[in-house]
Amino acid sequence: MKQIRVTLDVMMAKRKMRLNDLAERVNITESNLSILKNDKAKAIRFSTLEALCEALDCQPGDLLEFSEK
Repeated sequence: MKQIRVTLDVMMAKRKMRLNDLAERVNITESNLSILKNDKAKAIRFSTLEALCEALDCQPGDLLEFSEK
């Protein structure tokens, strides 16, 4: 079964950004960011996606992937 996966952990590693630093930049709690980072989120708001893309200097496609489970 295919699904959309959040690959935030990969982009954070590429940018050498720590969870607490990104959480502060994006103005989101570390626990909510951790849920996204560990691909446990059921949804993401566009405003959060925009903030992540701005903070990580990337495109939405760099954070999301459609693949097998």
